Amino acid sequence: MDFGPLDHESFRAAAGTVAAYGAILAAMTLLLFGVPYLLFSL
Repeated sequence: MDFGPLDHESFRAAAGTVAAYGAILAAMTLLLFGVPYLLFSL
């Protein structure tokens, strides 16, 4: 795909940072809320 002026390494780094932050946030939410919920609901 051609993103035109957004096809620069700095934009790729920013997108990677946002994606990694989202993945870490999702994993932490699952660990901090999902695991205790499953442990106490059984």
